[in-house]
Amino acid sequence: MSWQHITDFIHKLYNTEEFVPLHVPTFAGNEKKYLLECIDSTFVSSVGKFVDRFEEEVALYTGASAAVVCVNGTNALHMAMLLAGVDRGDEVLTQALTFIATCNAISYIGAHPVFLDVDRDTMGLSPQALQQWLEEHAEIRSATCYNKSTGRRIKCCVPMHTFGHPVRIDELAHICAQWHIELVEDAAESLGSFYKGKHTGTFGKVGAISFNGNKTITTGGGGMLLFQDAELGRQAKHLTTQAKLPHRWEFVHDHVGYNYRMPNINAALGCAQMETLEQFVLNKRETAKRYAEFFSDVPGITFISEPENARSNYWLNAVLLPDKEAQLSFLKYTNDHGIMTRPAWELMNRLPMFSHCQTDSLENTLWLAERLVNIPSSVRNV
Repeated sequence: MSWQHITDFIHKLYNTEEFVPLHVPTFAGNEKKYLLECIDSTFVSSVGKFVDRFEEEVALYTGASAAVVCVNGTNALHMAMLLAGVDRGDEVLTQALTFIATCNAISYIGAHPVFLDVDRDTMGLSPQALQQWLEEHAEIRSATCYNKSTGRRIKCCVPMHTFGHPVRIDELAHICAQWHIELVEDAAESLGSFYKGKHTGTFGKVGAISFNGNKTITTGGGGMLLFQDAELGRQAKHLTTQAKLPHRWEFVHDHVGYNYRMPNINAALGCAQMETLEQFVLNKRETAKRYAEFFSDVPGITFISEPENARSNYWLNAVLLPDKEAQLSFLKYTNDHGIMTRPAWELMNRLPMFSHCQTDSLENTLWLAERLVNIPSSVRNV
């Protein structure tokens, strides 16, 4: 199988003969204006009008009752699970096909991840796998779910919307409710993605978004918590800002708090990026359409399109190669010829700190890991 035709297409798609990165930020609006305004105000740290405005705009866009900014997506996930009641020694059901931030956040609490299989079409946690594992390994005692083999409480389930493609989140929510498990959505990659008309990150108790430099919109670093319960959002705001009680001069704190505050200068970037978010998503969806049309005529390669009932942001486009040998050959050729491509992350259960964790068969996860490749997905100049 020759890869020259593919690299030529991608160079043409991005209208360059130079190196094509995987995903770079686009600053096409008021970013410089708002940054200068923020600097001139001197409110560049965690207090300022851009912080409040950014939270309001993301809440409005996603349909959340409240949104709370954090310094990054990992902190947002950590706080989300704390607010969901995850405690040291608990178990959290999640997927092995994810970025390490998901598992790091679980580990910060002292909880234990359990890795379950994904669906091939969504690349996210499979409702069927979740239901099957719970029926085999879990039991409910006094309205609390426990792992029959470890004896630990199963407190939370954290699916991820992989590469911006929504999982079957309504089915997962239904199963979690039946088993008395809290649902926290890792929506780090899926700002701008909707499932059955509802934005990702708004189905569970809490959702977490990332604004890292490689995301659809960026604040340099940064994250956001999404809530349907506005009171829980207020609690999150308090805990993420050192749990300080409001007062004009006294420093009194009523909980162990966290310094997870996003600086106003980062929120200024976010406000500008939110103004162009929908343009970015439409641009990326057009790119995905071009890829889908192209790869439909390339034997042996399948382009991953949005799942049924979903409107994906196509944060990172992905293709499936026939096998591991083809995957490695494709990765080497494209990277040698000016196209940045990457496989999925190393599976979490293969990392030394998580190799002892319980899993199911991970059949689809393993199948995807040896075939999947991410291809350039930046917003194009058109």
